[in-house]
Amino acid sequence: MKTKLFPILITLSALSVSGSAAFYSVFGLSKLFAGASTEVIIMAGALEFAKLVVASLLYQYWDTINKFLRMYLSIACFVLMIITSGGIYGFLSGAYQSTATQSELLDKSLAILHQKQIRFEEAKQDLKYEKAGLIKSISTLRISLSNPTQIQYVDKESGQLITTTSASGRRALQSELTTTIKYRNGVNIKLEALADSISRTDMSILNKEIDNEDQRELGPLKYLAETTGQDMNQVVNWFLLLIIFVFDPLAIALVIAANMAFDQLKKPEEVEIVPNIDNQDIVLDDTEEIQDGKDSELKIYKEKDKAYYRRLLKQGKLTRVKVGQLTDKGLL
Repeated sequence: MKTKLFPILITLSALSVSGSAAFYSVFGLSKLFAGASTEVIIMAGALEFAKLVVASLLYQYWDTINKFLRMYLSIACFVLMIITSGGIYGFLSGAYQSTATQSELLDKSLAILHQKQIRFEEAKQDLKYEKAGLIKSISTLRISLSNPTQIQYVDKESGQLITTTSASGRRALQSELTTTIKYRNGVNIKLEALADSISRTDMSILNKEIDNEDQRELGPLKYLAETTGQDMNQVVNWFLLLIIFVFDPLAIALVIAANMAFDQLKKPEEVEIVPNIDNQDIVLDDTEEIQDGKDSELKIYKEKDKAYYRRLLKQGKLTRVKVGQLTDKGLL
């Protein structure tokens, strides 16, 4: 049971690896030739199946097929491996580019939001400076109103010095104070609007960073790029090359290994039964050897019918040692 289980495991492994390689290759090639994707899928699928058949054929009939056909099938199998690897590379690189493009777009949108936030902060700082100046002006105007400007003149009739305040000057100060207060209130409204805009921008940045699935998917690759000091695209290219150099060659190797494992199960047993002169069976061991041409050591006491031994040879019941013995005796 154990001897049969392992070849089955090898076969299942070969089918899983070759099937997944064929899937990625077929769809990778269909994306490369998107104008005729259905036709490319049919063609590439047929070639993938033929590649596995050719690999098994070369193993099973290597010594049987002629040299030219053997060379052509070997080259064809190798070229198909390269095509499959190219399809896998196209499929995986396309998936990476899709994720990288989404991540790049998100990075650009985040950069725009950060720039917008910086402009809001700068406008807020300018309004704060302006508000501080207005507050200082309001304070100065209020002091001036509390200490109005005095005017002195000599009364012509009495000849006395009279001190009074300028009503027009007070009205001018009061008007200036009112205008300044209104302007300050307008600045306060603008500051509140900027504060709301900054808060909304912060929330937008936070939401984009939390919802960034693509950024999390590319996290390990970015870490490798930072660790190695290389560009992330170059790191991804190395990783894809490692995958394709192992993927399809491993599938072909497993197909050949499965053929070898099942071939071992089909080998005949090394014990042969040869009838003696009394029509009774005797067992000839592989350890028997021809020594000095003596018939007694061969455990064969009489010549048998040549047709009988030829029939045994056709049925695969004679080992090489027995064939040599019978040939030396002229029975084959």
